Amino acid sequence: MIKRFFKYIFKLMLWLFGFSIVIVIVFKWVPVPITPLMLIRNVEQLQDDKKLVLKHDWVPIEAISKNLQLAVICSEDQNFLTHNGFDMEAIEKAVEHNKKGKRIRGASSISQQTAKNVFLWPQRSWFRKGLETYFTFLIELFWSKERIMEVYLNSIEMGNGVYGAESASQFWFKKPAIKLNRNEAAAIAAILPNPRRYRANPATNYIQGRKNWIVRQMNFFGPLDYNQKNEK
Repeated sequence: MIKRFFKYIFKLMLWLFGFSIVIVIVFKWVPVPITPLMLIRNVEQLQDDKKLVLKHDWVPIEAISKNLQLAVICSEDQNFLTHNGFDMEAIEKAVEHNKKGKRIRGASSISQQTAKNVFLWPQRSWFRKGLETYFTFLIELFWSKERIMEVYLNSIEMGNGVYGAESASQFWFKKPAIKLNRNEAAAIAAILPNPRRYRANPATNYIQGRKNWIVRQMNFFGPLDYNQKNEK
């Protein structure tokens, strides 16, 4: 009986392992229709007797302003183009700050955030973090940096019930994502730490300050080149 049980568990794990690889490969080309977070937010809205809101319009990366692509890199993960999914420098800084009783934002790379948004749930746990590491490895293995950015910018929460660059651009600035200028792109990037609390437009003093910092970082960063190789 015990032997049969462990045999069943082994087959189940093997099946899940194979399925995880297949779904990552499929999403290398196929748009991600919905994410676990979108479903969770809708359940929360139902539980709170609120109107269901889910704005999500997938667009190819060519239809997303390079300004927004660069803004989220400068805001969330400035080593995105050169690391292999994990920004070890940011992780080390987070560990050091945590030892001092401080908290630091931004230890998770864009690749990690993409893995979490597309395949997992938002609650923190060591089990989920382990799965996040696994899926981050897979998308870095099978996807290009440009594809990771495309999926990230089409899946991330950018407002209350607003997901992805196109919906966010229409919601905050009444224009398609391809037409976002630097300041507008920086404003959207500035709210990502808590998009249900912060407003991209009109911006509060806090978001305005973050937006100004992001624009300066964009100027320092230079042209966006997804073919940049890891030189570290």
